[in-house]
Amino acid sequence: MMRSSNPTLSESTFSNAGPVTLGGAMTVNGTAMKTGILTALVLASATWIWHAISSGTAPAWAGSALTFGWIIPLGAGLIISFVPRTAPWLAPVYAIGEGLILGLISWMFEKQFHGVVLTSVLLTCGVLVAMLAAYMTGVVRATEKFKMGVFAATGGIAIFYLVNMVLGFFGIQIPGLFGNGMIGIGFSVFVVVIAALNLVIDFDFIEQGAAQGAPKYMEWYGAFALLVTLVWLYIEILRLLSKLRSRN
Repeated sequence: MMRSSNPTLSESTFSNAGPVTLGGAMTVNGTAMKTGILTALVLASATWIWHAISSGTAPAWAGSALTFGWIIPLGAGLIISFVPRTAPWLAPVYAIGEGLILGLISWMFEKQFHGVVLTSVLLTCGVLVAMLAAYMTGVVRATEKFKMGVFAATGGIAIFYLVNMVLGFFGIQIPGLFGNGMIGIGFSVFVVVIAALNLVIDFDFIEQGAAQGAPKYMEWYGAFALLVTLVWLYIEILRLLSKLRSRN
């Protein structure tokens, strides 16, 4: 079976989780509840840092959070990915840390393009509902060819971003793709579509975990994995809308 393009989910994720313990088995509803909890934590921490900056009461570390703050959610995410049993404790840490970073990023975009953040949040929620409906009704199916295509596209995007980051250290920028021209907007649309399609694969893996009777703690793992995709989708939608707004 093809590996999920979400780096936190793979073919062996649920099989490596081991047999069901006394805590019970993973369920789709349980994972949905955990996803709601993690999302609430993201929104709470993002809202807090946003208002702190706006009111001039931001802590001293807020200024360097965009440079170093990502270390906490990245570290928590890596540990969860390699040791899924830690998800019940570290997934909330990831959510809070990621929320702080998103709050800072969102505040910067909102300052430049008023209303872009609310629109991005609503569109992210809309895409989530639409993709879930498409998956549940069978309009979009996570076939092996579908997974392979999304995996290849996601991997290509990840490599491209990595190369661009390395080139940035030497003051080299890839022209066009990150601008507000038609090429840049087209690239952002493509990335948004791939991020949205990753949701379908995430739904499929969560459903497989529940069907295989994975341990209860895997609900937190599945929720964490889904949140990773949602965060990526939101950021890419925010970038796309900002490009469109900057053309006016």
